[in-house]
Amino acid sequence: MAESARIDKWLWAARIYKTRSLAADNCKNGRVTIKGTPVKPSHLIKKGEIIDVKKPPITYSFQVLDCIEQRVGAKLLPQVYKNVTSPKQYELLEMSHISGFVNRARGTGRPTKKERRNIDSFIAPTLFGFDDDDSDDDIDNEYEKEKHNDF
Repeated sequence: MAESARIDKWLWAARIYKTRSLAADNCKNGRVTIKGTPVKPSHLIKKGEIIDVKKPPITYSFQVLDCIEQRVGAKLLPQVYKNVTSPKQYELLEMSHISGFVNRARGTGRPTKKERRNIDSFIAPTLFGFDDDDSDDDIDNEYEKEKHNDF
């Protein structure tokens, strides 16, 4: 067991990122912080430090229990880090899953029929105090009267 480890290697070894290059890129882009300070990929971490990892829409927090630089099996991860992410962050994640369309990727085109129905059910007119049925009936009745008066 080492006393310190490079953060990019630790993030990869702890299976937080799939590849070490992804871990390094996220460090460079400021998505990995320790005590609110962005860290470089070469930053050495020690046991007990809390690492914040931003993976939109939430920020995960991990407490380092063991400094490793070699990837370990998934069953050994509880010995490597402790997940100390606040429950508020998980509520935020749940809300984004429920809404589904909030973080729509740019350039993916129009919504599918299913996505459109979900959007419509989420933003229902009754939510804002409007009643669609009454207003549509009045318009239809006026249209029918005008149509019959023309003959």
